[in-house]
Amino acid sequence: MTATPQTFLKFLAGAAIAAAVLFLVWYFSSIVVYILVSAVLAVMGRPLVKRLAALHVRQWKVPRALAALVTLLVIWTVAAVLCSLFVPLVFNKINQLADVDFGMVINSIGEPVARAQHNLQELFALPESSFSLSEELTAVLRRLVDLDSLNDFFSSVLGMVFSSVIAVFSISFITFFFLKEDDLFYRMVTAIFPERYRLNITRALDSVTLLMGRYFTGILAESLLLMFAVSLAMMAFGMAAADAFFIGLVMGVMNVVPYAGPLIGGVISVFVGIVTPIAGTSVGHTAFVIAATLLVIKGMDDFVLQPTLYSERVKAHPLEVFLVILVAGSLAGILGMLLAIPSYTVLRVFAKEFFSQFALVRKLTENI
Repeated sequence: MTATPQTFLKFLAGAAIAAAVLFLVWYFSSIVVYILVSAVLAVMGRPLVKRLAALHVRQWKVPRALAALVTLLVIWTVAAVLCSLFVPLVFNKINQLADVDFGMVINSIGEPVARAQHNLQELFALPESSFSLSEELTAVLRRLVDLDSLNDFFSSVLGMVFSSVIAVFSISFITFFFLKEDDLFYRMVTAIFPERYRLNITRALDSVTLLMGRYFTGILAESLLLMFAVSLAMMAFGMAAADAFFIGLVMGVMNVVPYAGPLIGGVISVFVGIVTPIAGTSVGHTAFVIAATLLVIKGMDDFVLQPTLYSERVKAHPLEVFLVILVAGSLAGILGMLLAIPSYTVLRVFAKEFFSQFALVRKLTENI
């Protein structure tokens, strides 16, 4: 299609509207997050609502509102059960770290540390008495996990609890009405746009709902499988169940952040292994077991399975997904990488509906 002044002006108008919408989304980000989380929960709970609403007890049919309420209670029950399983692991590990003598931890890996210090002194030509890697590591570990930091953490728990209560109440309230009224989310979004774009917006929302549902269910399944695989592998090497499940939980949670998340989770896992090594083995052996296991499991997942999973779920090329994640990470760090694929998917869907006259847009959205 030949570019004309009218086409260019239309593109500028669309870009200006998109910029204004993005600014409003950023300004009211907390509310937008509540709505999006509620929409995802509603998509997950909708099949159960339909099943419950179709039930008949003699002449009485289950009201849609009651089906939505029961579904919401089921969702929060599952969330509460998961929290009751994993939250104690986190707090137990925090308590363990508070009582750790980091000097003894460093001494337990004295030989590797001494070798590393010797190599550093040779590399940078440092005098023998001016630098002690053991003392530096001890100081760093104490700064990372000291009593003052833990006290500050627990002192902020009250504020976190208050914010969490507001978030849970808001998400529950919004999710209930999304479950009760199937098209409520659609009506909220389409009300923002002129009537002539109503059909385009509806089609875009259909595609976004499908793709986001596939994406979130896929990443959830992948994280759960990873969590159990890592936990079982750690226990197979003799690690205590509590420590193994804590490392599995860390890797499963961090897995939602593409590429960078598993790396951060791996560092945390090795640190946990150094502080609480496998019974009957050295700290170095524990660190090696953890690092090697995570490298094998996550190596294939990060560079083979994960790009394929993302590309299949959101209908994009693996290289395209990889570049989008890199760009988002450069612009907004970890948060950008976390939101890269959902945001890019939404942009592609709406670009297909409103800017399909451009060859680049048609090429990027041909599989949607």
